Amino acid sequence: MAGWSIHRGQALGLPLENIDTDQLIPARFMSVSRADGYGPYLLHDMRVDQGGQATDFPLNHLSPSVLVARRNFGSGSSREAAVYALVDFGITAVIAPSFGDIFASNAVNNGLLPARVSEDALEALLSDLGDEMRELTVDLEAGTIDFDGSPIPFEIDPVWRQKLMNGWDDIDLTQSHKAELETFGAARPAWTQPARMG
Repeated sequence: MAGWSIHRGQALGLPLENIDTDQLIPARFMSVSRADGYGPYLLHDMRVDQGGQATDFPLNHLSPSVLVARRNFGSGSSREAAVYALVDFGITAVIAPSFGDIFASNAVNNGLLPARVSEDALEALLSDLGDEMRELTVDLEAGTIDFDGSPIPFEIDPVWRQKLMNGWDDIDLTQSHKAELETFGAARPAWTQPARMG
């Protein structure tokens, strides 16, 4: 997974609350191979009606790399496939006032930024975007979102910021402390060391 620090892309507003993981990718598509990509199933039941026809939902004719949504994005089950669907569709960041905890952690481990902004900032962004896409810049290091020359701050855990910038998951983060872990282990009494087999 490649790290990043600045993303410039097209943002789209989805003025909805409580978009949960089952909406992000319905369970019936979970058997699809990840190698085939989960992007086509992102928000499937909003994009396709019961007769199988495409609706006028914006993701059917627009391809943003940033989504702007209302509170509690990614709530619900812990399915990581919800993040896969976003990433495979081409989404690099989701901006919202709050996120489901497990979703946010899964997002960071897959290179997707869950950027928390205030309710007021979120509503201003949605108002500015309207029904169209607009280019904006997400600066991960500075912690800002900018598309009109007035940067908006967003919140993210410093460790998550480091993981996104370096393209790390949890294993990579642990391995970045390998020298300290080895030093700590070497200083432990022999009786605390794991028994060696054979």
